[in-house]
Amino acid sequence: MFKIKAADGTNNLCGKKIAQIRKSKKLSQRKLATKMQLLGFDVDHYFIRRVENGERFVTDIDLVIFAKALEVSISDMLSVDDL
Repeated sequence: MFKIKAADGTNNLCGKKIAQIRKSKKLSQRKLATKMQLLGFDVDHYFIRRVENGERFVTDIDLVIFAKALEVSISDMLSVDDL
């Protein structure tokens, strides 16, 4: 079965940018997961790692929670240059 991938072979376009934003805010993956849990999203730091490494597909719901937890817009996490 055919699966859509980013140009670099990853399963999402936002993982690298999420990692960059998270690090700029001096948050560990564990602390970001905790912030997301406080917003009602049941995740752990392994989820964050898999997203950042491009191992996991990301839904629109995931993007909204990441944006809220990181206090950025959804467009800040995406780049059309990645296509």
